Amino acid sequence: MNNRGGVMMMSITVGIMIFITGMIFLNPIKDLVTETRASTNLDCSNAAVISDGTKLACLGVDIVVPYFIIIIISFSGGVIASRFLT
Repeated sequence: MNNRGGVMMMSITVGIMIFITGMIFLNPIKDLVTETRASTNLDCSNAAVISDGTKLACLGVDIVVPYFIIIIISFSGGVIASRFLT
């Protein structure tokens, strides 16, 4: 195999490893988000009683998991794409 093919295969392997590692860390993050939204902490399920600041905090906590997924996909895709462009 030539040098360019070896570099591409290595970048694909590293990108997949980054993706898998990120997805492994996703489950504990989801547990932390669920715990934070519980009635003992932010009480996000009781929308009638919480203030606007708490609602904003609940929205901020809710966006952590999708942002984490987007960051992992972007980073692993960037590792793969950078090797194809050089």
